Amino acid sequence: MRHLLTGFEFSQDEYLDILETASAMKKDPAKFRQELAGRSGAIMFEKPSLRTRTTFELAFYRLSGHGVYLDLQNGELGKRETIADYSRNLCRWVDCLVGRVFSQRTLEELAQYGSVPVINALSDLYHPAQAMADYMTIQEHLGKIKGVKVAYVGDGNNVTNSLFVAGAILGANVTSFNPENCTPDAVVFSKASEIARKNGCTIAVENDISKLKDFDVVYTDTWVSMGDNTPLDAVRKKFNPYQVNKDLVDQSGAQIVMHCLPAHRGYEITDEVMDGNKSVVFDEAENRLHIHMAVLAKLINA
Repeated sequence: MRHLLTGFEFSQDEYLDILETASAMKKDPAKFRQELAGRSGAIMFEKPSLRTRTTFELAFYRLSGHGVYLDLQNGELGKRETIADYSRNLCRWVDCLVGRVFSQRTLEELAQYGSVPVINALSDLYHPAQAMADYMTIQEHLGKIKGVKVAYVGDGNNVTNSLFVAGAILGANVTSFNPENCTPDAVVFSKASEIARKNGCTIAVENDISKLKDFDVVYTDTWVSMGDNTPLDAVRKKFNPYQVNKDLVDQSGAQIVMHCLPAHRGYEITDEVMDGNKSVVFDEAENRLHIHMAVLAKLINA
């Protein structure tokens, strides 16, 4: 039994296998129509979602499985009954648990006490399937992942952490440009750095946005993470130098621009860039479906 909790669980070959499977499913979905026939999963969401919920439900459907959506936005897991008991119950009925949760610890407890694969559909620390879809998109547009130079710009968050993890494993060079005190998780960075050294690539954190030059990819995300009620205008002054606008993209030399969505247009990214010819934002969103299909198939059928 395998889980996808952080992204660190998989080797480079296993990452590449997931990406290749997702590409095959995208190209010829009919070939995989019975991949999860008779199988099911619980899709548990403590946070709102458009892309993640839709694509996980459709992933089950396209593989002839069934995903049961459990709306947990009125209360965190563990309040009505323990997370351990929640997991023990669900594992009697379904073949997989998919969780979009506030705390990484929730997913770890689900996996600890359960008996089926657990998939991280977003936590405070990681967003691993998102990063897989991101690198799938990079490969589609640039023809490779190994050696590609990725610049993440903005608030260091769960997406940044997962770009580091997957990038280090796949051989990409990833630099995160952040204001002071808005950097990615130090423990994740340290662990990913060790893997990057072994794979002949680099990951780095940088505050000086003037060093954003000679990159292949510019990637951004919202300045305020989901669940943080800080108004965007309250952080505008701090983050404005990191806004992905035409001047910043030109400075970077990037071939493509990415955003994991939802986007706050006019804040972390301008309309001109979001809708411009370098934007692959909606290709990236589409690939969430194919990655989720591949991950479900690999873990449930392992």
